[in-house]
Amino acid sequence: MIEIIKIVVGFDQREAIAFHTFTQSVIEKSSLPIAFIPLAINTLKGYTETHNDRSNDFIYSRFLTPYLCNFEGWAIFADGDMICQTDIKELWDLKDQSKAVLVVKHNYQTKAHKKYLGNINENYPKKNWSSLVLWNCSHPKHKILTPNFIANQTGKYLHRFSWLDEIDIGELPIEWNWLAIEYPPNEASKLIHYTLGTPCFNTFRETEMASYWLKTHKRALEGFE
Repeated sequence: MIEIIKIVVGFDQREAIAFHTFTQSVIEKSSLPIAFIPLAINTLKGYTETHNDRSNDFIYSRFLTPYLCNFEGWAIFADGDMICQTDIKELWDLKDQSKAVLVVKHNYQTKAHKKYLGNINENYPKKNWSSLVLWNCSHPKHKILTPNFIANQTGKYLHRFSWLDEIDIGELPIEWNWLAIEYPPNEASKLIHYTLGTPCFNTFRETEMASYWLKTHKRALEGFE
């Protein structure tokens, strides 16, 4: 049986091109088939977004990933504002059955108090841990992550993975969620995360590491030369 990598990707219509550019970057380098699930709010029929403090449309619905996968197997969740620079199979191969999730455990203070579209950018524990998650969807502790449960939880509870014990949270190498601008430029990063704003916005087109996104975007529109 051919293994298929399942990737749930955050989708916000205000930056829809970010989703398409990210998926382009994954497809063109992957050695395995990919099944993308765009986390578009209008497709989540069993979920009603009740939070009023969201900076994008998938800030809370990302925790539906195990539910969307019928609590079976593994899946990757990724914010849409990313670029993959290597074979996504390398990330897939880091699966660890003893963990409920694996994430990059960032420990930093943001350089910017505002990000794209004027959204407030606050510091908080485990900031950006949930922006790239390798989910063990069949882990029994995820069974509580139903649409109704998620709709009624705070951001603090969800983004800190509070339904899990610390031992359940595995660690990924930092190169798998390299924060552009927040971290120094790193050509060797495997996945670049434009957390402050993708270069699809004019304000971020000339920022650090923007060229990687812009080149991928060009290929998505025009193909390879």
